[in-house]
Amino acid sequence: MADLSNNLVQSHTPTRRDFIFIAAGSFAGLGGAISLWPILDSFNPSADVRAVASIEINLEPISPGQRLTVLWRGKPVFIDHRTPQQIRSARADDKAELIEPETDAERVQNPDWLIVIGICTHLGCIPQGQRPNSRTGKWGGWFCSCHGSQYDTSGRVRVGPAPRNLAVPPYKFISETLVKIG
Repeated sequence: MADLSNNLVQSHTPTRRDFIFIAAGSFAGLGGAISLWPILDSFNPSADVRAVASIEINLEPISPGQRLTVLWRGKPVFIDHRTPQQIRSARADDKAELIEPETDAERVQNPDWLIVIGICTHLGCIPQGQRPNSRTGKWGGWFCSCHGSQYDTSGRVRVGPAPRNLAVPPYKFISETLVKIG
C-alpha cells in the first residue's frame, strides 16, 4: 500500500508530448474564438442604422390635421399634428375600456403632436391612415387592414387582435418646431 501512495505522489516532469498537447489546445481555442467573431459581429446594427440613431425633424411645415412619416432605425415613425377635435376625442377616450389602458397625456409630450412607431403590434404590419383619404378606422387613428386592428387618435389599440398600443419612441422637443427622435 505504501508503494502505491509513493507512486501517486511522485512529481511529473514535463515532456515534449505535454508541450505539444498544450500548444495544440491553445491553437485550437484561439482558432475557434477567431472563427466565431464574424458570427457575433453580425448581430451588431449595420452602419446605416447606427447613422440614424437619432434624427431631428422640423415640424413647422406640418399643418394641423396633417400626418408625416419618417424613417428612424429602419422603422416608420408616424408624426401627427393633431387638430383640437382629435385632441378632445383622445382625451375623452381616456376612461374608455381599452385593450392596453393609457391616458393621452401619458403618450404625448405636447398635446398638438402625437409621435408613434407605425408598426402594428399584432404581426408587424404598417397600418393605414397616414395618407389623406386612407382608412383610419372608427376612432380616426389608424387601421391595420391585415387583421382589422384599429387605433385611435392617441395610437391606442381599440379593437382587433393587436395586444398593445402603437409604441412611442424616445423623443424630446428641442424647440416649438423641432423634435429629436432617438
